[in-house]
Amino acid sequence: MACHFAALLHPPPPAAARAPTSSPWAGSRRSSPWDGAARALRFRLRSPAPRAARVVFSPRCSSSYPAAGESPAEALRRVLETPGAHQAPACYDALSARLVGRAGFKVCFTSGFSISAARLGLPDVGLISYGEMIDQGRLITEAASIPVIGDADNGYGNCMNVKRTVKGFIKAGFAGIILEDQVSPKACGHTQGRKVVSREEAIMHIKAAVDARKESGSDIVIVARTDSRQALSLDEALWRVRAFADAGADVLFIDALASREEMKAFCAVSPGVPKMANMLEGGGKTPILSPAELEETGYKLIAYPLSLIGVSMRAMEDALIAIKGGRIPPPGSLPSFEEIKDTLGFNSYYEEEKQYVVAPAQSSSYWSGYYDNTSEASSPGDAKSRTETPQEPVIDILPQLYDLGPTGGRGPSTGMWSRTLRLRITGRDGVQKIDARIPAGFLEGMTKIIPGLAGANIMERLRNAPIDTESPQNGQILLDFEDAMGDRIQVFIE
Repeated sequence: MACHFAALLHPPPPAAARAPTSSPWAGSRRSSPWDGAARALRFRLRSPAPRAARVVFSPRCSSSYPAAGESPAEALRRVLETPGAHQAPACYDALSARLVGRAGFKVCFTSGFSISAARLGLPDVGLISYGEMIDQGRLITEAASIPVIGDADNGYGNCMNVKRTVKGFIKAGFAGIILEDQVSPKACGHTQGRKVVSREEAIMHIKAAVDARKESGSDIVIVARTDSRQALSLDEALWRVRAFADAGADVLFIDALASREEMKAFCAVSPGVPKMANMLEGGGKTPILSPAELEETGYKLIAYPLSLIGVSMRAMEDALIAIKGGRIPPPGSLPSFEEIKDTLGFNSYYEEEKQYVVAPAQSSSYWSGYYDNTSEASSPGDAKSRTETPQEPVIDILPQLYDLGPTGGRGPSTGMWSRTLRLRITGRDGVQKIDARIPAGFLEGMTKIIPGLAGANIMERLRNAPIDTESPQNGQILLDFEDAMGDRIQVFIE
């Protein structure tokens, strides 16, 4: 399906017209049963500050996302309200984001680990910057057909940096933002040497994020993450997520939990707030459970951070081995060219492009005559006849180029009117622009409209040019050069 930008103006309705239940997040709490084991859990959605009229540029590929008048955050909240635990593979660029949506997932998130790997070719140890994450994120959200939760690391500094980060992620089109409590430089939560900021600073970061959301008139979903399970203890991690919920976080996330029991203990905290699980593929600290098991445990979002970047790395390595061995990747590992084009939207692009086709404009009689000899020949024989037939019409451009003067004479070139100049201009791309015969007496006029000829001492060459009496159609070249635009200009005397 074709992606295109739609600028939609969303003025807020009058306060009196907004009923308390007109949106899923109106009010402090709203009942939403989503536990597969028939337990009723309440999903708390905080009401955003009243929003001023704003223009939202929504470059989405699906007519169902976002819905009319719906922001990316509202679309994400709508997903979180639906029953079940929702899988969210991690994308790292525009193409992977497009593929996640095409695969039928309802939400995805960006992985700092994967973006650092794909964009920098470096480990996730705090080397990638806020600006690089925003730049990559904007490309991702423009290509995505589903809500995207952005990985904002630790907010890139103090509370004021956190506020800037949240506002930047909102402008970049993210539906949600993950903020963690690691010190700088941060790193992947499943690696060694985890360190976290103090409780007080961690809580203030979440409060700053909530304030930035209100100031922006946005509903961006704030996912509060703590890495204190590995840095300190499970009890500290449980204490922090409770405090994050009280500070206004919408989703809670403890990274690197080490057992099923710890995961259950986490999901028992603040039961009205959704929980996020991180299924680190390939050997992380957290047990890998099925979506059904995670839903039963009490999770609402399931992140898969390494699947796409991991299989991409392995596939590229295998392809390079095949190419180095004089082969190409086997058909089973390589989509056809048609499949690649379909994934990227070539066919839909061509279909949409048809509505903007413009018929060629009709040229004026003078210029259509002037370019008459430049049209492509239908066969080699036609081309030969066009360039060699002595009876080709001579283009009369005297009214445009030459001043006859008060006596009607043609000036110093009067003796050359029996001879013909041939002007040939070939574009830098090899396409012939002009191939025309002009009376030699027009030479001075030609220099006035073709700057490349101005100042060239060709009049003497013209007067002294011999005539081939046996084959007068064979022209002697007078000029052959490239002008400032890269076009090749040739002038022959016949």
